[in-house]
Amino acid sequence: MPLGREIEDPGVLSSGRVAVRIIRWSDADALRRLLTENRSWLQQWEATHPSGRSVVPGSVSMRPMVRTLRRQLRAGSGMPFVILYDGSVVGQLSVSEISGGALQSSQLGYWVSQHVAGRGITTTAVAIVIDHLFAALGLHRVEVCIRPENAASLRVVEKLGLRHEGRRASYIHIDGAWRDHEVFVALRGDASAGYAARFARD
Repeated sequence: MPLGREIEDPGVLSSGRVAVRIIRWSDADALRRLLTENRSWLQQWEATHPSGRSVVPGSVSMRPMVRTLRRQLRAGSGMPFVILYDGSVVGQLSVSEISGGALQSSQLGYWVSQHVAGRGITTTAVAIVIDHLFAALGLHRVEVCIRPENAASLRVVEKLGLRHEGRRASYIHIDGAWRDHEVFVALRGDASAGYAARFARD
């Protein structure tokens, strides 16, 4: 079940040159441009519909998607962020499946433009958001599921020291087929000083 309450917009959360904030209407064009420019970079990691009727990201207006994502805040079920580097939108980070009750958990996914990859931007953004989920929402568990072939995403969770819990077979339909995913988890209390501080220190 969702968190059971509306989630407040936390404003801008930052660490150095990297920041995240809730997606806005004004981000639609920038995101569409990034998705179009990064087709070959992102396609192999993007979710698809088993029916084959998936819409190619960036091929249509992003405004309906922004509206849908922002509804998650009101429903207490998700937090849709954009990733900023030196103030410019360079990717997205989505917190979904937020659960209250006895679970107090969520799932986290992300992508970043190829032109800024390899600079620790995604790792910093993930750390910032995990810290916020624990401190502000009081969650107990944050889960990240990654295809075993996605070396760049695996480096993100490895740098942050997330727990590896195993593999989910044929877990999500990605790039036209059901794909296995490795499961990584952050538990509240695993990083006493916070994940952003842990990554900055390392």
